[in-house]
Amino acid sequence: MWHSGSGKPVSLEEILKCIYSHTRNNGSVYLGCDSQLYRERCTFSTVICLHGADDQNGGYYFFRRERENSSSYPTMLTRLLKEVELSVELGYQILEQNPEADIEIHIDANSKKDQPTGKFAEMLMGYAKGAGFRCKIKPDAWASNSIADKHSK
Repeated sequence: MWHSGSGKPVSLEEILKCIYSHTRNNGSVYLGCDSQLYRERCTFSTVICLHGADDQNGGYYFFRRERENSSSYPTMLTRLLKEVELSVELGYQILEQNPEADIEIHIDANSKKDQPTGKFAEMLMGYAKGAGFRCKIKPDAWASNSIADKHSK
């Protein structure tokens, strides 16, 4: 189940209609995902952020949470790959309904190689770019680093 930024339940169909209207008004779509491990479960939070439409002040977003068994994600890399996979799959769902959508994926990996996620950044960006999407990593990945992070906890 998807929710608006204020927590109101909303269907993916309703979100896709918002995206259609938003992109017709020159707006961009930003997708991101973050995850948190809690003992026996892993929570993935995926977000759709709409920003930059003509006459739009600020932006708005939608999120969903999925919980899985943490044993399915024994390493940081397996979690990061799942995060990018969820964003890419969502991007394809959006493009199916709205082929003209301007989509950018935000990946929760650091540009600094000495950081824990830094050594995976190029590979994860390659995944998203290979799937046909523009992408950004920290510190520019605000959809995953800020918004999805907020809802993964």
